[in-house]
Amino acid sequence: MTARSSLTVVLAAGEGTRMRSSLPKVLHPVAGQSLLAHVLNAASAGEGSALAVVIGPDHEAVADEARRVRPDAQTFVQRERLGTAHAMLAAREAIARGADDLLVAFGDTPLISAETFARMRAPLAQGAALTVLGFRAADATGYGRLVVDNGKLVAIREHADASEDERKITLCNAGVMAFGGSRALEIIDRIGNANAKGEYYLTDAVTIVRELGLEAVVIETSEDEVRGINTKAQLAEAEAVMQARLRKAALEAGVTMIAPETVYLAADTTFGKDVTIEPFVVIGPGVSIDDGAVIHAFSHIVEARIGKKVSVGPYARLRPGTSLGDGSRIGNFVETKAATLEAGVKVNHLSYVGDAHVGANSNLGAGTITCNYDGFLKHKTLIGEGAFVGTNSSLVAPVKIGSRAYIGSGSVITKDVPDDALAVERSQQTIREGGAARYRELKLKAKAAKGK
Repeated sequence: MTARSSLTVVLAAGEGTRMRSSLPKVLHPVAGQSLLAHVLNAASAGEGSALAVVIGPDHEAVADEARRVRPDAQTFVQRERLGTAHAMLAAREAIARGADDLLVAFGDTPLISAETFARMRAPLAQGAALTVLGFRAADATGYGRLVVDNGKLVAIREHADASEDERKITLCNAGVMAFGGSRALEIIDRIGNANAKGEYYLTDAVTIVRELGLEAVVIETSEDEVRGINTKAQLAEAEAVMQARLRKAALEAGVTMIAPETVYLAADTTFGKDVTIEPFVVIGPGVSIDDGAVIHAFSHIVEARIGKKVSVGPYARLRPGTSLGDGSRIGNFVETKAATLEAGVKVNHLSYVGDAHVGANSNLGAGTITCNYDGFLKHKTLIGEGAFVGTNSSLVAPVKIGSRAYIGSGSVITKDVPDDALAVERSQQTIREGGAARYRELKLKAKAAKGK
């Protein structure tokens, strides 16, 4: 199989009017990725593999998504919607290059797998001219039936045209096909439009293959894998199937989920060893969670890196650009954004840390706010190693808090604070050089005296 070249043509020109949305159908998300992205990720990649995406006119956003996910993708525009075979011929230039295998996929089937595409190619290597993907429908009403005789595909019969006996067939057409590349263009060019709608349908390829004395075969998969998305209800159904897959994979990889049915994952979430996810956690795209981390209940995480033995939540929100060093702690009702927290940092409750870099082993008390936005621009807050920021403090960026500095509770810091300094601001800012060390010394003495 690896020696054979391939071209996968993804048909993504549909308007999706039944979605009742201004967003092109294939850009709707499932598990944090667009429908189209799921299909493109399943398509063959690497040396000897080519990819073409057929889009509708004025759907540049779809072309952008295709190139984002697969920079090797070529896009072609179907100016008129005259059926699936007509859509294929929009990519004639790519097909004419003559790959060994030509696969036809649809941009609204996010549950299709790379393994299924590979299984469809196998008969082509054995001389078949056409492989059609089929599934056993729980309710076959409305689906085209795959008529098979002695293991060979004889016809695809639309429900309206099927005889009483043919309607009893439960093997249905998924629409996904694979052609032997040497004659693929010839077969598609022969497809006519002698039907009620005057459109060109790929299903007619089976008849043409048989007329040419070539072989057509069927490969079966599950009904779930070939779910097409045409409505928001179907989108929700696909999300449920995908989440079940992702949870199962995470559990099998060793992730502990106390109530997995309440956890939502993204397709690209990665986990280390001995990770624990508590109930009602939502993980969006771009999240990695390292060994021993615990994500407590009702936390929401997107585009974040979580280090080893980190504790997050409950009720924490990690926004894009968050990076948590090993052993750090993010507590309840804490929000972070574009923030790097080095190892051992503690932000235990009721704080916002945005556009910031916090040095190792620093402590940010309850109610700490990095005031990063002045109404026009975002600014950075830098906090050195071992700094202590007291409760209800506002750090007005751009500002730098030195290593081991001590910020008194209720302070509003508008000027840089040197290393080892004690800073307190109420009506005006006061900074005492070396005051933090002296403050800690006095605290320790007081604690020791209390213990006697």
